[in-house]
Amino acid sequence: MNKKLAAALSSGAVLAVAVTGCGGGGDKGPDPKLVSWAKTVCDAVPAQSAKIKSANASIASIATDGNLPPKDAQKTYVEAFQNLADGYKALAGALDSAGAPPGIDGGAKLQKDAAKNLAGLSTSYTELKKTVEGLDTKDQGKFAKGLKTVAGQTKEVGEQGDDGTEALKRLEQGEVKEAMAEQPSCKVAASAAAQSTAPATTG
Repeated sequence: MNKKLAAALSSGAVLAVAVTGCGGGGDKGPDPKLVSWAKTVCDAVPAQSAKIKSANASIASIATDGNLPPKDAQKTYVEAFQNLADGYKALAGALDSAGAPPGIDGGAKLQKDAAKNLAGLSTSYTELKKTVEGLDTKDQGKFAKGLKTVAGQTKEVGEQGDDGTEALKRLEQGEVKEAMAEQPSCKVAASAAAQSTAPATTG
């Protein structure tokens, strides 16, 4: 049961990679204003990417320990879901604060769509945390049944995460991608996040 829950969360780590913006490099550098915009976004990424990575690792650790008491499992899930909610909320906030990428056609819509998706993920993980908090840890059978429900909900959030990844990819095209690729903070986060996820293609 726990393994299914852990597997359903894998898209969260993939999303952490997507938001970092990887690759880049044309002959002509991007607009300085766009580089400044990218710095605003990228500077928020490493800490939140680390938080998301840590939360996914905590959940994965439960999957390998089938004998963990319900109360301990509940505590770990609650903390992990809270960290995922906080991480995605902060990333959404960074995009909101940065505003539309300057000089990019349709940039405002792309930026708003990506921020909206990240904020939605944050809300979903908050709801999952509340669900886990309400599980009966005194009855092993009821707790296991409750976790099965959570696993189903988590799978839905994972699909929502896929939408978020696509929204970020649409934002991170062309000059935006080049500008983000120049930021040391995005490079560091991309490297760290890539190491924490199952094989995934980015940038």
